[in-house]
Amino acid sequence: MPQTKILGFSGNITRPSTTRSFVDHIVAQLAIKTGASSLSFDVNDLGPSLLKARRLDDLTADARCVVDQMLEADALVVGSPTYKGSYTGLFKHYFDLLDPTSLRGKPIIIAATGGGERHSLVVEHQLRPLFGFFEALAMPTAIYATRKDFADGEVISEPIRMRVGRAVEEAARAIG
Repeated sequence: MPQTKILGFSGNITRPSTTRSFVDHIVAQLAIKTGASSLSFDVNDLGPSLLKARRLDDLTADARCVVDQMLEADALVVGSPTYKGSYTGLFKHYFDLLDPTSLRGKPIIIAATGGGERHSLVVEHQLRPLFGFFEALAMPTAIYATRKDFADGEVISEPIRMRVGRAVEEAARAIG
């Protein structure tokens, strides 16, 4: 039986990134819980071909490899920094390239980071509808964290750790 694969994808364009660290943290927790292999990428891993791409065939082979690994994964952890009340533009552009049926039924933990609490609904008002369009199985528990929830790139907030744990439990059951 093939090993379960968990893939993380972050919409950040800078490194190091709190969002990427957050996605990596959630991916690691889910991989531990399920005994799965794991891998994470961010928008930067797609390279400059993403900027000009109008369809998947316009991506370089390396960028296409990221897409293929996402589509082959058994579950996803997807996060974006909040920019002006929504996910980043390149994050959305990446998902615009995917076939609308490509994520159907795939378990997804959605997460976002932002500078303050006023952006906390980005997970419900932006990310959840995006993955609803793809008919993905977005976990009931979405996670939003602010700068105060991290120290040196690590999650230090107990309420955020608890939400991560709840989302991981839900995803583990969905992976079955």
